Amino acid sequence: MADVQLADPRQALSEGRLTPRITYGLYLAGFATAGLTTAIGLILAYARLADAGPITFSHYRFLIRTFWLGIAWALIGLASFSFGVPLSLVLIGIPFVKLGLLIWALMGIWYAVRCVAGLIYLSRGQVYPRPRSWFF
Repeated sequence: MADVQLADPRQALSEGRLTPRITYGLYLAGFATAGLTTAIGLILAYARLADAGPITFSHYRFLIRTFWLGIAWALIGLASFSFGVPLSLVLIGIPFVKLGLLIWALMGIWYAVRCVAGLIYLSRGQVYPRPRSWFF
């Protein structure tokens, strides 16, 4: 992984990494709380973005992007599911229902992997290498 930026060890120690860890935890807890803690984590990330150092700034940017991309994919899945449910009465909507459920399942896996990857980089004291990426 040549594109990973290693932070200065003194900077990594001086920069508080507790708040991004809490935010990642709130994002992951969103699976159990129907997204309530995720919204709290988003507010926390936006609130701390302005005064963040280089390491935590990349993680906050990554967390904010993860939230909005997750919302977009969840809405696409909801639209497919909602479109398919009434049409499933005449059997032509079943593929749309299945597609919506598949999108939700894949989005959940994508979301969890992004949060775990972010936690790994944060625990190593590294900036997140691609905070604006669509994947990881």
